[in-house]
Amino acid sequence: MLYWQVLKLFKLLHRTRQEVFKNDTKALEAARLKINEEFRSNRDETSEEKINELLQIASDVEVILRTSVIQVVHTDSDKIVTQSPPSSTQIVN
Repeated sequence: MLYWQVLKLFKLLHRTRQEVFKNDTKALEAARLKINEEFRSNRDETSEEKINELLQIASDVEVILRTSVIQVVHTDSDKIVTQSPPSSTQIVN
């Protein structure tokens, strides 16, 4: 059961990465490497409690990526344009 939850979250993080960092090859690659590294480093974890804790952390990271990352592009020497993904939700304090 946990295997499928881990796999589902792994795929979700990669889909979110592709949306959030679209057209930014350096960020896409860095995020891909970090996601894979984190999952690989915990590959042999057997404690259900620890796995659930790691799943919650990964889920929180996915939400933060989706809601807090803003990409910008320089259009002139003194202007930038934001490129937020259409599915992003802005949190207002």
